Amino acid sequence: MKAKHIAAAVIPVVVPALFATVAFAGEYDAIKTAAGAEFFDKECHRCHSVDADRASYGPLLTGVVGRAAGTFEGYPYSDALSNAGFVWTKGAIRAWMEDNDALVPGTKMRHVGVSDPTVQDFIVTYLASISE
Repeated sequence: MKAKHIAAAVIPVVVPALFATVAFAGEYDAIKTAAGAEFFDKECHRCHSVDADRASYGPLLTGVVGRAAGTFEGYPYSDALSNAGFVWTKGAIRAWMEDNDALVPGTKMRHVGVSDPTVQDFIVTYLASISE
């Protein structure tokens, strides 16, 4: 009987808090995605596009998360990246932004140098949002 009274007192408090947490997580992801789009424009957009109708020096990055490295059709990758043998995971993209020459020696892309992990996280969140 005592357990029923405790449950009756706790459930009205806990359940709304759980829903608020889920709602906040969705809002937090939206904020990270928007910030990532801004950082992408600042750090990556001069060479990469996310719009198939816009020509860019680098390969299109829409759908990059989950794509095998060096496989975007029609882009002339270096032998190093074409033969890299990994998939663009969130971690691989972070490592690439940090030091692409160390991740794939011999790539033709100039060093990016996005070393701030928060900025990397925002950009990866944005790229993941356009890869779903």
